[in-house]
Amino acid sequence: MTPALNKALPEFEALATRGVKFTPHAFQGKAVVLYFYPKDHTPGCTTEAMQFRDMHAEFVKAGAVVFGVSRDNMASHDKFKQSLELPFELIADTEEKLCHMFGVVKNKIMYGKKVKGIERSTFLIDASGMLVAEWRGIKVAGHVEEVLKAVKELNVKVA
Repeated sequence: MTPALNKALPEFEALATRGVKFTPHAFQGKAVVLYFYPKDHTPGCTTEAMQFRDMHAEFVKAGAVVFGVSRDNMASHDKFKQSLELPFELIADTEEKLCHMFGVVKNKIMYGKKVKGIERSTFLIDASGMLVAEWRGIKVAGHVEEVLKAVKELNVKVA
């Protein structure tokens, strides 16, 4: 079942770095930022991860938890997380269950060949487990700031 805006997320479970199990209910009471990216250790994905890292304290202060999601395996995620000193966890979606659930698997052209890839996308889940915002096919520049602004606006509505 694909998550829909302004609806509660369907139940699912995903494994992240440091043995963290992600379920929508596990983080109720906090906003959750799920950002999907194509691949560990690539230029755009490294830049995006570093931007989430550099603004992580602001997300925490605003009551949010950040998770990166890609199809890479846990060993790749561990290296990526360690090399960039990422303070948040990365979900290894090796079977593409989350990627398909959120509809981020797209046909892309790479070196003249059609390939299936991950469309850089971010989803914001509020403290009650409802999907409240999504950004699809995004460009890295300025994106993290836009997501942080949306998280802060959630807190204004709650207060």
